[in-house]
Amino acid sequence: MTRIEGELRVDFVGGAVAHRLRFGGGRGQALAKAMGLRAGKTPTVIDATAGLGRDAFLLASLGAQVTLIERSDQMHALLVQGMDLAAQEGGELGEIIGRMTLLKGDAKDLLPTLSGESILIDPMHPPRHNSALVKRELRQVREIVGTDDDAADLVRVALEQAGNRVVLKWPAKADPIAGIRKYSHQILGKSTRYDVFMVG
Repeated sequence: MTRIEGELRVDFVGGAVAHRLRFGGGRGQALAKAMGLRAGKTPTVIDATAGLGRDAFLLASLGAQVTLIERSDQMHALLVQGMDLAAQEGGELGEIIGRMTLLKGDAKDLLPTLSGESILIDPMHPPRHNSALVKRELRQVREIVGTDDDAADLVRVALEQAGNRVVLKWPAKADPIAGIRKYSHQILGKSTRYDVFMVG
């Protein structure tokens, strides 16, 4: 995603996404491990809070079939535009986008109608006390999608629907979301942690 004339846009062709595609470390990345991608195992994935689509794109680049759900009209439109532009590039980008299916709606309503082994939930995180730490682009996203006050409800729905696991992406030092059961294990990064809830 880059900023052009002050506008937020989803960019799968260049910038940080392209760099991560080439140099990101493949299935050794924390997200891939959390979602259960390993040698010989590529689960079907639902990204219940698609946002800018970066995590879904990474997982699709590693071979996963990914269903993205976005409830914000504006963010959904940006995703459509970004995916269309990437598909037009063809080649590897076209193949990756071909593994991504975008749906519009509230994930709490859509998850019971879908089938996925691994469900990713990346709610809009609570504002940090030091707002200078929040990247400008993330502030823009927050302005569009607001705060996900129903994150606990979404996790509970996902736990009922996932075939194998639910992964909650959350700031590394943030308190757990109240009202959901304890994770099975965690994968920790510098600024982000992945709380993994195994089901079944």
